[in-house]
Amino acid sequence: MKTFTNLALFAAVAAASFAVLPSATSAQSTMAYPEKCKSHSMDMSTTDMSSGDMQMGEMTDYQKASMDGMKDMHMNMMQGMMKKDADVSFVCGMIAHHMGAISMSEVELKFGDNEEAKQMAQKIIEAQKKEIEEMSKWVEKEAK
Repeated sequence: MKTFTNLALFAAVAAASFAVLPSATSAQSTMAYPEKCKSHSMDMSTTDMSSGDMQMGEMTDYQKASMDGMKDMHMNMMQGMMKKDADVSFVCGMIAHHMGAISMSEVELKFGDNEEAKQMAQKIIEAQKKEIEEMSKWVEKEAK
């Protein structure tokens, strides 16, 4: 239970602070975060995600994969939310959020054992990819 509590605390702190390190895994490997959603003035590679009691070495492979996906999602969300246009900021943030859902679902498919949960994960992947495509088209059309 302590491990779960530590992981939950670590995730909450990461979500609240948007402090991330870039990672090559997750939904970003299959779908690209729109270039127009990125804030090139921000250097996210220098941010630190060292808060929380649990060290990455103590995590299971499942937990590490989940955290890697969260890092990517938070980096992209932070970049998207820095847009000056509220509508573009919202859509870019939602694209990153959906990419995080896909990443979490991919981890479930890889590590999960429950068929019902895996079916939910597959449905999420399919639905979120469609929505990301729609939102990415909107960003290309509307973002200045």
